[in-house]
Amino acid sequence: MWHAPVPLPTTLRDVHLPAPAPVAADRARRFVADFAAGVGLFLRGLGTYARDPGLVLLGVAPALISGALYLAGFVVLIYHAAGLAEMITPFADGWSGWARTGVRLVAGIALVGAGGLLGALTFTAVTLVIGDPFYEAISERVEARHGGVPNEVEVPWWRSLRRSLVDSLRLLLRSALVGIPLALAGLVPVVGQLVVPVIAALVGGWFLTVELVGVPFYRRGLRVDDRRRVLRQHRPLALGFGVVVFLCFLIPLGAVLLMPAAVAGAALLSRRVLGEPLDRPVEPPPPHQPASVSADAPRETP
Repeated sequence: MWHAPVPLPTTLRDVHLPAPAPVAADRARRFVADFAAGVGLFLRGLGTYARDPGLVLLGVAPALISGALYLAGFVVLIYHAAGLAEMITPFADGWSGWARTGVRLVAGIALVGAGGLLGALTFTAVTLVIGDPFYEAISERVEARHGGVPNEVEVPWWRSLRRSLVDSLRLLLRSALVGIPLALAGLVPVVGQLVVPVIAALVGGWFLTVELVGVPFYRRGLRVDDRRRVLRQHRPLALGFGVVVFLCFLIPLGAVLLMPAAVAGAALLSRRVLGEPLDRPVEPPPPHQPASVSADAPRETP
């Protein structure tokens, strides 16, 4: 049976080839580029914070306040160490003079040492709690430099604090559910020393990012579920930012010293993932006004 010939395309435009499948190398390059962009946002926040004396003052204020409180408490503890040592060693009341004095001296030194250890362990946490309103002011100032927040939601401080505590407890619970298995996996030879630290940095960085962008998202009326949803759409960017913050917080007192920079960077990250400008909007030039004619200027004669 005879069939009519199929017409061939006359130009290359008529040829429809299937679209090439995404290459793993391209995906890896995009991931690395976005990850590096997240690191860059933290560095940009650090530069913004370090170059502004007003932001530096806001950033160091929580550490100064908590430092003054801890120093005052430590001085009071030293002053009353002898009385406290006597209170906790009533069994030595009937001992001879040198034995009673020696036991209570050791007890007093132990109390002072325990107070210093407790202070060192809790200083960072207390400083971060005290610094919450200061960090919120830093975030607000950083966003104001880049155009502010459209349709900003005014939330009373007590409601914001309650919401922040609830969300922080939820994040803490999720962190524990992930962190405990990772800690157990760290006991496995080789894998625990090579793979688990990388996974821990990624997981810890993710949770830190979700926590740090809380203030900018609250300012827009968005909750923790909204944070996770938006950040998932920009996961490499969020991980790059969070991992570098996580590593910086591993440095002794790193959380106290670098938290203001992380807050500034989180404000920039929030604007990036929400599609808002990261540069100060350029004000339109004033409308052109014709120059006035001075009295001495020559006039045209009719």
